[in-house]
Amino acid sequence: MKIFQREQRSLFGEILDWMLTPLLLLWPVSLALTWLVAQGIAGKPFDRALEYNAQALSQLLVVSQPHQAQFSLPLPAREIMRADDSDQVYYQVRGAHGELLSGDTDLPLPPVDEKPAEGPVHLRDDEMRGLDVRVAYLWVSLDLPGNPLALVQVAETREKRSVLAAEIIKGVMLPQFVILPLAVLLVWLALVRGIQPLKQLEERIRARTPDDLSPLDEKAVPLEVAPLVSSVNDLLTRLKDSIATQKRFLADAAHQLKTPLAGLRMQADLAQREGTNTAELKRSLQQIGRSSIRATHTVNQLLALARAENSGVSQSLQLCDLARLAMEVVRDSVPRALEKRIDLGYDGAEPGSPGVQIQGNPTLLKELVRNLVENAVHYTPSSDAHPGIITVRILAAPDGQGTLLQVEDNGPGIPPAERELVFQPFYRALGTEADGSGLGLSIVQEIARQHQARVLLEDAHTGALPPGLRVEVWFSSAV
Repeated sequence: MKIFQREQRSLFGEILDWMLTPLLLLWPVSLALTWLVAQGIAGKPFDRALEYNAQALSQLLVVSQPHQAQFSLPLPAREIMRADDSDQVYYQVRGAHGELLSGDTDLPLPPVDEKPAEGPVHLRDDEMRGLDVRVAYLWVSLDLPGNPLALVQVAETREKRSVLAAEIIKGVMLPQFVILPLAVLLVWLALVRGIQPLKQLEERIRARTPDDLSPLDEKAVPLEVAPLVSSVNDLLTRLKDSIATQKRFLADAAHQLKTPLAGLRMQADLAQREGTNTAELKRSLQQIGRSSIRATHTVNQLLALARAENSGVSQSLQLCDLARLAMEVVRDSVPRALEKRIDLGYDGAEPGSPGVQIQGNPTLLKELVRNLVENAVHYTPSSDAHPGIITVRILAAPDGQGTLLQVEDNGPGIPPAERELVFQPFYRALGTEADGSGLGLSIVQEIARQHQARVLLEDAHTGALPPGLRVEVWFSSAV
C-alpha cells in the first residue's frame, strides 16, 4: 500500500512512501494496544478495592446457636458501600446450603463448573440487570460440622474504569497528535538532506561540456551511489573509445577513398588532353575502370563493416547450416578464382551433418565466409609454376561442442608479428603487392565477436616457402 501515488517513479517518493506508510499504519494499531493496556491499568485499583470489600464482608459472617450461619451488616457500612456517584455496588452473602443471608438476590452466582474451595478472592466479569459488572467473590469456611462453605460476593459496575481508561487514552493520544506531524516533517527533512548528494552529482554532470567524457569522482558520492557512478564511468570510457574509433575510422576511410578518387580525376584529365591518341585514351579508361572498381570495393567493405557493427545479431539469431553457407560462397566465388587461375574448392562436412548447425545470423555468417574467401583469392598469386590453391572446410568438433571454419591458401601468408595488426581497419601487411581496402579481416573479426567465436591465423604449410595462410574461426554454439 502506498500513500502517495505518482505517474513517474521518484526515488524521494519511494523512500518517503516506505517510511511513512508503516508509520501511519502502525499509529492506529498503537492506539488500539494503548486502549487495551489502559483498560488493564484502570481496572487494577478498583479490583483491589473489590477484593478488600469482599474480605471485609466475610469477616461479618458468624455462626450462632443453634449451629446456624448469620450475617449482620451495620447500616453505616451499608450506606458507605452504596455511596458512589458513578457506579452501582451490589453484594450477596449465601449460607452453607445456598440460602440468601443478605444482599441482592439477583446477583449472578459463580460459574457452575467451578468447584467451591476456600481460598483467596476470585474476580470475574459478569452482567447484572443489563449492566456489565466486575465481581469479587470468595468461599468462607463455617465453623460447623463438616466445615461447609459460605459464598460472599461484591459486584460493581464499570463506569469508573471506563472513565479512567479514557483519561489514560487522552493522555497518550494528545501528545501523539503533535509528535506524528513532527515525525513526518523530520522524515521529510532527513530525506531532502539524504538525497542532496544525488542533486549535486546531477549538477556536476549537467555542467559538463559535450566533449568532456572524463570519469566522475566516485569518492565524492555516498557509498550506495558509488556502484552507479562506476557503471556510468564504464559507459563513458566505452563511449570515449567508440567515438575515438569512429573518428579514426572516418579519417582512414577518407584517406582510402582519396587515392582512387584522385586517380579517377587524373586519368580523366589525361584523357581530355589535346593530342591524346586512341591507345592513350584506352589506357586512361582502363585506369579509370580499375580506380572505380577499387573505390566501389572500398565503399562496399565500409558498408559491410558498419552493418556488422550495428546489426544487433542477438535479436535475429536462427539455426544456420554453416556447411551450406560455405558451399554457397565457394560456388559464387568460383568465377573470380578462375579469372586468376586459382583452384578454389570445398573440402569438409556435408550440409545437414551433425555439428555444423549453429545459432547465428545467416547474412552476417555468409559475409564472414565471403570476406575470408575473397581475401584468399585476392592475395594468393597463381602461375603455371606455382598454381594457387584455396580450400574451404567446415569441420565439427569431435566432442560435439563446436564448429570449425577453415580457409586455407598457399599464398605468401602473414608474418606472426603482424597477425594482430591485420584485424585493424585499413591495415595491410607490409610487402603486399595486391591492391585491397584492408577491411576484410576487420569485418571477419566483428562478425565473429558477435557470434562469440574466435579467429586464429597460422601458417598453412609450416616450413614451406611461401608458408600460406590458414584462417580458423571456432564457433562454440554448435547444435
